[in-house]
Amino acid sequence: MSISRQNLTVVIVSFMSENVIHDCIQSIPDDIKIIVVDNSNNYQFKETIEKKYSNTTCILSENVGMGSGNNLGLREVLTDFAFILNPDVILEEKTIDEIVNASGILTSFSIIAPILDEENFPNFKPFNQNNLSDINSEPFKVKSVDGFAMILNLKRINNLNNFEKFKYFDENIFLYLENDDLCKRITDNNENIYIVPKSKIKHLGASAVDKKYAYQIELSRNWHWVWSKFYFNKKHYGFLNSLLTTLPTFFSAVIKYFFYFLLNKRKKEIYLHRAKGFLSAILGKKSFFRPIIKISDQENL
Repeated sequence: MSISRQNLTVVIVSFMSENVIHDCIQSIPDDIKIIVVDNSNNYQFKETIEKKYSNTTCILSENVGMGSGNNLGLREVLTDFAFILNPDVILEEKTIDEIVNASGILTSFSIIAPILDEENFPNFKPFNQNNLSDINSEPFKVKSVDGFAMILNLKRINNLNNFEKFKYFDENIFLYLENDDLCKRITDNNENIYIVPKSKIKHLGASAVDKKYAYQIELSRNWHWVWSKFYFNKKHYGFLNSLLTTLPTFFSAVIKYFFYFLLNKRKKEIYLHRAKGFLSAILGKKSFFRPIIKISDQENL
């Protein structure tokens, strides 16, 4: 089955994303339905978005993370295809049309994705690094794609092993590698993931959250990056592999923590959170850390 605009829904998970999400939504053709899941639980944001864009519905949620937020949006999708987008992604004029065209000529796929407009920062992992030099204008298979722009063939994925309906992303992961986990489970089912080179996007990168919350978000990213890295490797390759993969990151964080202890309080805290993420993961604790964001003198955790 090929993709059409009428059979496609965009899902965007936002968190304090008012500064970038309008450019994202405005780059999406207005005949495509959009579901925004706002993890900052901001009613005023919901009211503004739904009033401004007739094709957009906003679901309010506490901060449940990227994977759970996407699953929440996917529960409301009535089409066969869902376009997972970050709020700091901007589509080019022909992004959707090129994806639609490619889907019509491919025999089967579970995920199909546009390509990032920066060649030096590919938004995919090839099966072989040598494949990077062979990119032309035709769709090609990859090992995984980055989660900020990917179209899921929901009807096909629902029939695969190890997939529960409406739990496409592993909800144990709050942030980072939830897309790698999804892609690995799909390729383990011998399913195809494609990149479409003619379909291009721009990703602002680390801009989905308003910059005034940058420090708290940086603490969260460092905590969750190590936690998710340990969890992902443990889940797919075993405890020992995970330990060997993440221990260097932990030791590096500890050394840098002591180096910056008296020199730079912020960097000290960043590396402390990185080390804490590792310790929480190795002890089997959930990905519990949340950034502390103050809104109207109240803390939204």
